[in-house]
Amino acid sequence: MNDSDVDDRPPSAAEAQDLIREQRALASRSISPDPRTLYWPWSIAWLVGFGCLYLRFGPDDQVLVPMPEWLPLTVLYVMMAAALVISGVSGARHARHIKGDSQVKGATYGFAWFLGFAGIGVSAGRVSDLLPPAETGLLWAGLSVAFVAAMYLAGGALWGERDMVILGVWVGVVNVVGVLVGPGWHSLIIATAGAAGGLVAGYVAARRLNRGS
Repeated sequence: MNDSDVDDRPPSAAEAQDLIREQRALASRSISPDPRTLYWPWSIAWLVGFGCLYLRFGPDDQVLVPMPEWLPLTVLYVMMAAALVISGVSGARHARHIKGDSQVKGATYGFAWFLGFAGIGVSAGRVSDLLPPAETGLLWAGLSVAFVAAMYLAGGALWGERDMVILGVWVGVVNVVGVLVGPGWHSLIIATAGAAGGLVAGYVAARRLNRGS
């Protein structure tokens, strides 16, 4: 048997499966956004934004770091707006490679993020002046994180993404716990447990995507 006979032989079942797996992984990476661009911007936004809220409006009205009352919430929403843009651009960039029903779902899901945050802003803005500053921060923060958790769950159900579902449940649970224990503690919980959950989910999902599994 010469070398040409070996090169021309048909692939074995194991080799064929490996080739199929590699092609699936390549196709998945080409049409799926990097999960880190979907999760990590929010984690960083929560770490910085809620960290500022905790330092200004700590438990029992403690002011750990003096700063204007308006500054922490402004920092949080600027960071979250940046996260929304980054994740939205990433998803839209990859949606260009998808046609048909999946493209419509992706566009609708992306629009829901912007519409939902607009609704939160209008609704919370109507009652903010009736609450003390610390409670106002808790209202805006709790509603925003609850919406992100719900959107993660919806996205996970829509595309069958287990990591997104798990993250949605995690963020939802820690948000509820934080709201129940009150201002200051909520900020600390989201800045640590909430942000850490997104960082871990992005890392795990990116590894799974690269493996094509």
